[in-house]
Amino acid sequence: MNDVTETLRVGLVQHQAAADIETNLGRAEQGARTAAAGGARLLLFQELHPSRYFCQAQEVATFDLAEPIPGPTTARLGALAAELGVVIVTTLFERRAAGVYHNTAVVLECDGTLAGTYRKMHIPDDPGFHEKFYFTPGDQGFQPIDTSLGRLGVLVCWDQWYPEAARLMALAGARVLLYPTAIGWHPPDSDAEKARQREAWITVQRGHAVANHLPLLATNRVGHEPDPAGTGPGIDFWGNSFVCGPQGEFLAQASSAAPEVLVADLPLGRTEALRRIWPFFRDRRVDAYGDLTRRYRDPDRPPAKEPER
Repeated sequence: MNDVTETLRVGLVQHQAAADIETNLGRAEQGARTAAAGGARLLLFQELHPSRYFCQAQEVATFDLAEPIPGPTTARLGALAAELGVVIVTTLFERRAAGVYHNTAVVLECDGTLAGTYRKMHIPDDPGFHEKFYFTPGDQGFQPIDTSLGRLGVLVCWDQWYPEAARLMALAGARVLLYPTAIGWHPPDSDAEKARQREAWITVQRGHAVANHLPLLATNRVGHEPDPAGTGPGIDFWGNSFVCGPQGEFLAQASSAAPEVLVADLPLGRTEALRRIWPFFRDRRVDAYGDLTRRYRDPDRPPAKEPER
């Protein structure tokens, strides 16, 4: 029998990044304690939370921030997870080998052990977001991470814009989608353009929740961060961390201007009930989706075919 009343209390920590790592770790830890005191059992920190968003500039010396996984930060966060009895999800700058670095999500179990990792698959390269300079694309595929709280579909920031990533996590049994994020405005943009960008970011993720009937968590940093090279205007990170349910309904949402800790109850039991009456998975035409594996389909090229599975 499906227990439609099953819930999971979660916490999101949205904070402004300082120039030094110790302050940022302290802010995340303080937020974690607040969320845990409110009953949260799963905590999500923002993308690359130990530092400011260094990808605004291309600086070779910045690679010194990277660390192995497991490493000192996973040990510290693991100890915090064990102390609070919670599962913690965040992302770190991983040094896998000389010249091979990743933007890597880590999941720490409630006993402090490393439950698993996910290396960011989609790597942007835009003005102010020079991530291809620093990060090698992930090579683990879209595989959820098993924890004591269930199977977590952990994705990272730029992955948010790709419905394929969310769908593959859902098909592999994820019960929750989680997106640690670092996204913000280019200060010279108009207020109207800023509003469109923020609403697009929120809407596309709510769409992933709806299309897969899964609750979703997105945590973003907040506040202005200067360009480390001093040549650009910096980024105004827009906050708006949020939790939504499996029909895209808001369960909690932070502001665009201040650090906040969100706590919300995920209605896990509604996923199966919704899939019974809105059977999106049943009605997928897997025999007609072959073109999704092409970079681009020329209009005059016949569609790719796949056998029915």
